[in-house]
Amino acid sequence: MKIEHLAVWVRDLERMKDFYGTYFEAVAGEKYYNPNKNFTSYFLSFDEGPRLELMYNPNISENLPGDVVHLGLVHFAISVGSRKKVVELTEKLRNSGFEIVGEPRTTGDGYYESVVLDPENNRIEITE
Repeated sequence: MKIEHLAVWVRDLERMKDFYGTYFEAVAGEKYYNPNKNFTSYFLSFDEGPRLELMYNPNISENLPGDVVHLGLVHFAISVGSRKKVVELTEKLRNSGFEIVGEPRTTGDGYYESVVLDPENNRIEITE
């Protein structure tokens, strides 16, 4: 078995699609719209691994801020292939105005990673 995809409710579907495409090289499939449910989504694909589904419905309530600990999905990690790329992407995101909440480092469980908040405060671990 494997994880096929993860889904995230978003406020600004196009902005989030562009963020993951620009910084993580995600490729968006066709935009899906279901008028009966007032639901719109994109599936984003990466070079390998599970896809990310970005979903929008105007009736979904706001998420908790990214720095609040709560039950449920806490973060997801995207591997960029090397320590050098972790540092480079972290700096690119910082220079673009995104909040870095974890500087590049080796964690206690052996990952080399940094942590950034996406435009809607979801935590993303950037790993080697």
